Amino acid sequence: MTLFEPADIHPAWLPPEAFRAIGSRRTLVRGDGPLVDTVREEVKRACARYGGGVRHHTPDETGDQTAAGEPFDLVLALSAAGPLPAVAEMVQAEFRRRRGPTGHAIGDEGFVIARSGGVTVVLADEAAGLLHGLFHVVRLGEPAFGAARPPEHHRPAMPRRMLDHWDNVDVHPVMGQVERGYAGGSIFWRDGAPRGDLGRVRAYGRLLAACGVNAVTVNNVNVHTTEAHLLTDRLGDVAAIAAELRPYGIRVHLSAGFASPVVLGGLPTADPLDEDVRKWWAEATERVYETIPDFGGYVVKADSEGQPGPFAYGRDHADGANVLADALAPFGGVVHWRAFVYNHRQDWRDRSTDRARAAHDHFARLDGLFRDNVILQVKHGPIDFQTREPVSPVVAAMPATRVAVELQVTQEYTGQQRHVCYLAPMWSEVLGFRPWGPAGPAVAHLAGAAADGDGEAPDGRAPGEGGGLVGVSNVGDDAYWTGHPLAQANLYAFGRLAWAPWTDPAAILDEWIDLTFVPVATGDHEGLRRVLHTMMDGSWRTYERYTAPLGAGFMVRPGHHYGPDVDGYEYTPWGTYHFADRDGVGVDRTRATGTGFTGQYPPPWSQVYESLERCPDELLLFFHHVPYEHVLRGGSTVIQHIYDTHFTGVEQVAEARSLWETLAGTGSVPAALHARVKDLLDEQFRCAREWRDQINAYFLRKSGVPDVHGRHIP
Repeated sequence: MTLFEPADIHPAWLPPEAFRAIGSRRTLVRGDGPLVDTVREEVKRACARYGGGVRHHTPDETGDQTAAGEPFDLVLALSAAGPLPAVAEMVQAEFRRRRGPTGHAIGDEGFVIARSGGVTVVLADEAAGLLHGLFHVVRLGEPAFGAARPPEHHRPAMPRRMLDHWDNVDVHPVMGQVERGYAGGSIFWRDGAPRGDLGRVRAYGRLLAACGVNAVTVNNVNVHTTEAHLLTDRLGDVAAIAAELRPYGIRVHLSAGFASPVVLGGLPTADPLDEDVRKWWAEATERVYETIPDFGGYVVKADSEGQPGPFAYGRDHADGANVLADALAPFGGVVHWRAFVYNHRQDWRDRSTDRARAAHDHFARLDGLFRDNVILQVKHGPIDFQTREPVSPVVAAMPATRVAVELQVTQEYTGQQRHVCYLAPMWSEVLGFRPWGPAGPAVAHLAGAAADGDGEAPDGRAPGEGGGLVGVSNVGDDAYWTGHPLAQANLYAFGRLAWAPWTDPAAILDEWIDLTFVPVATGDHEGLRRVLHTMMDGSWRTYERYTAPLGAGFMVRPGHHYGPDVDGYEYTPWGTYHFADRDGVGVDRTRATGTGFTGQYPPPWSQVYESLERCPDELLLFFHHVPYEHVLRGGSTVIQHIYDTHFTGVEQVAEARSLWETLAGTGSVPAALHARVKDLLDEQFRCAREWRDQINAYFLRKSGVPDVHGRHIP
């Protein structure tokens, strides 16, 4: 295979310098197969650059390296590709001794790393694990070749770690080439055709494998006319993408339209219980696997925001999902069926209809009716990727269904990759949320790891039967991949949290910084690290401070969702209301007097959210309508909290902008990257002030309560 280094495209977290520790040493790669070939080529390229060497066979086939003077510094080997070098045999034996008689399996994507006798050893049962082990050594850098370390077992907590691209083949007249894309055009499609530069797709697969992602959906969940044909007469375009991603263990999925039997097959119906419809799906899916044998499956958005679905035929979503699941089952494929179903034509005056309730109302009663290869894909919150939402109650309501948690890596409601907003702390809170209280399992357990509720990291435990983690991609054809160079950290963090959800977001940020900004002799790397941590660690909360307060959402401009418009969605049919009036603000979602949404949570959270006194301040307005002078648990009134946080948020953006300026000319950051971030920070500061002034002015006029500090509010 040929490894591709795109010209004039930022290398993100895989710059050549990140491979110096490997490339300057002697490496043995033991094993066969396409992914092992990828490992060998990665090491070979690094060695060509930094003077090391790589061999595919040991000099002594008995595996005894002693006589050869331990010629290898690094051994990357499949556990069954014997005979192994003596040091690798020792590591394997020690791993088995530590695991006991029933725990010898390393796992399909897992690996063991150890250092003994001056040799670093990576062992894996399968080639995918060896690839992940290689990139783990890259992350470690020189410390991988330092002190001795006992065998460490690494395996992913989530069986599926997938990115959904909302990319359109044709340019959509409203949404463009990429729906909710903030980094340019699609890396897959351009103006109705595949892009000619698919080498960049392979480079993308390499980045994804290096952070732990193992699946990609290549088209929009809103399946338009041209995209529908990817399933049939344009399947070759998908196969070409799959060929570029396959060397890095990335499986391709397709978003499929529920009405495909009508749109593509000419049938008079798409009724999932119709025998001709079932036959059409089975035959179409068989053709897909004939073309792409390792195809992952389908992603379906149905009965949502105008997309067709089973409701048109009097069927439920289990009926709809199961017909696709039956077609995929013979080939080992899965269908990701999105739970994003709600009434988007509601009357804003109707206080009983609650968009937050919708997914639970539709799906909880269907638990246990889905096929085993159906994965219910649930947005992490009950509304729509807002800056602050509670965890969706659907995640805990479907114990007999495989559930995947969906996150939005693209920053639709968190600054659209024009604002610095490191989302790993938000995602970490979501993954660590325990719906049944401290003694119960966390969301991370339900989505992937064993649901034993012990709170420990999932290393060493077999992944559970959850659906995994799905992220809406933030990648485009921009030279920096994500538009804002610092938004790369969100893509990296998604993969790392999908692999190991208990990892500290600050530690993930450290990894990304050290890989992306490899220390150079002329730069102050520690200074750069301090600046980036100050700018990024709390940036999600900074964004929250100058935008929507206390769990209120959708105070954005309709359509493009950038910038403030407090009442932009308040009188629309979309169900995204804050109900601010002269007396107070917030949505009453209690069982006692409101929509009853709090009752969709199990105890203790159903009681916590129901209680005005116990509800967390940051979610108060999501669950309760309160007077402006209601006193928060932190001691401030609601109205004063709104004023204070919006002033503070702008001050924090100004501080970040000043800190970034201190890096100019230091050599720590390339000049072009520094200039790009500087321009974006200027825009963030402008927009933060706009948010502050509009939100504070709106609530001053609505409440009539002045700022106790007498600050200027326009």
